[in-house]
Amino acid sequence: MKNLLILFLFLLPGFSLAGEAVDMAEDPVLEKRMIGLAEDLRCLVCQNESLASSHSELAEDLRREVREQMQKGLSDEEIIDYLVTRYGDYVLFDPPVKSYTLLLWYGPFALLLLGLVGLVFQLRNRKKNVPEASLSDEDVKRAAEMLNQSKDS
Repeated sequence: MKNLLILFLFLLPGFSLAGEAVDMAEDPVLEKRMIGLAEDLRCLVCQNESLASSHSELAEDLRREVREQMQKGLSDEEIIDYLVTRYGDYVLFDPPVKSYTLLLWYGPFALLLLGLVGLVFQLRNRKKNVPEASLSDEDVKRAAEMLNQSKDS
């Protein structure tokens, strides 16, 4: 029993070695083209992950669908148009600039500009409202005495 356990422990690291993933398509050129296109598409389930790197079932189905369309001879643009028609612009990592995506594209810059204008206004306003500090001769003497006392201590 002890020898069997030792044998199992020696074989265990060999079981963990994983081979390279086999391409889904028989044609490696087609598979490379599919991966290149899938990197520009968003996984509809994972949201911030590309279709090429996602492991969800929907992503696998979409990759299979893209492969089938490539085998039919469709161009990348035609495949992207098909997916956008079916799933909307959300499937694209870089959505096009359209009237309803203007806020998405230019909103951060508008907020930054608005923040800078507010900061400049606040700093100018603060400069105007700062009273000048003026000390009387008596206050200056008292402060000097206090400093001298702290040095002596």
